[in-house]
Amino acid sequence: MTYKGSCHCGKICFHVEGEIRELVDCSCSHCRKKGYLLWFVPRESVTLNSRKNDLGSYTFDQHVIQHHFCPTCGCAPFGFGYDGEGDAVAVLNARCLDDVDVSAYPVAHRNDITA
Repeated sequence: MTYKGSCHCGKICFHVEGEIRELVDCSCSHCRKKGYLLWFVPRESVTLNSRKNDLGSYTFDQHVIQHHFCPTCGCAPFGFGYDGEGDAVAVLNARCLDDVDVSAYPVAHRNDITA
């Protein structure tokens, strides 16, 4: 399945290939304060349809995930990082995916995600 997503103003847009089976409610300070529901996919599943130079980036703690955001509207649709085995992953804010009802998916509550 292909999903399209974007920031609020549309300057950052992307599409992702995959099947949503579960969303993650991460309890790290960053995700908790922003209310993210996350979908983890292999990095190569995401295609950025905007210029990479249009992305703002934020890292904290162990600097494992680059949390990307739009400098214009402030919305943060995804981040790029590595999983525990060193594989490149994309961490998508499911609330930024077009036509996805986040209430239709089970939500796992996690506090062991490295930021």
